[in-house]
Amino acid sequence: MSRFVNPFTDLGFKVIFGQPASKNLLITLLNELLSGEHHIEDLCFLDKEDHSGNANDKGIIYDLYCRTNSGEYIIIEMQNRWHSHFLDRTLYYVCRAVGRLTELPPPEKIRIPVEDGTDGMLCEGSVPYGIRYKLNTVYGIFLMNFKESGLDKKFRTDVVLADRDTGEVINPHLRQIYLQFPYFCKELAECETLYEKLMYALKNMSNWNRMPDALKEQVFKHLDQLAAVANLSEENRIAYDKAVDRYRVSQIVEEDIRREATEEGMKEGMKEGIKEGMKEGMRRKQIEMALEMKNDGMPFSAIAKYTGLSIEDIERL
Repeated sequence: MSRFVNPFTDLGFKVIFGQPASKNLLITLLNELLSGEHHIEDLCFLDKEDHSGNANDKGIIYDLYCRTNSGEYIIIEMQNRWHSHFLDRTLYYVCRAVGRLTELPPPEKIRIPVEDGTDGMLCEGSVPYGIRYKLNTVYGIFLMNFKESGLDKKFRTDVVLADRDTGEVINPHLRQIYLQFPYFCKELAECETLYEKLMYALKNMSNWNRMPDALKEQVFKHLDQLAAVANLSEENRIAYDKAVDRYRVSQIVEEDIRREATEEGMKEGMKEGIKEGMKEGMRRKQIEMALEMKNDGMPFSAIAKYTGLSIEDIERL
């Protein structure tokens, strides 16, 4: 068994990035991802559940939701397996977070710059109409242990709101970064930057018995301590073992689905056969995973998130 947790399991991801001791490691990862665009000095973890009054939005649970010291909001999602409309869901999550920035009732007084030498405090009635729509940037960062057909066949895809003809960014406040780990194929000797080394470690660490000697940076010493299975509490170890079992079942089912779909497609000589076989197999896998998670007592909202099934479907299982 590996010495390190698998970051593509729900608890493994939480252990590495979602606890107070993980903050410096998370800041390092984010700064490498946003290099040349933004530098984070500090951040705080926010409530991961969206407590919207809208019934349709209830049950949204982010893997990680953070705010930086300079006011940016960051959603970080780890998705181990494909589900339908994944790109739509990630867009909705980011847009929902943007919408939350304007949901609070406007304060009675808002401080804005004025030229009359005062402290800049204006009464609500004199506040310009558009000021409540001034937004902080929301980043959506999605770590994917699968290939998404809606994205280019490459490791990293950066999404901005830009002019279609010139490519010039029109509004910088909505950003998405998709990382498709199956496309990250560099060996450690080929990784020249800290960013590349971090991506290499996340993809491969669940197969290691020790941290490679080539990873000498301080961040990997921290990762070594955080991600060691031996350092888990008894409660987390039990939960992690269950998460690993679900992860392995998911991998086996996906391999079976691909093989069956490929064989069916070859027999029929039609590409459509492969697609239909994959869809049916994915549906079976979703149901199997949902049943296992339901038996483990997980909330229906979390099951829906990780399986792609509706809460109504889960209730009928």
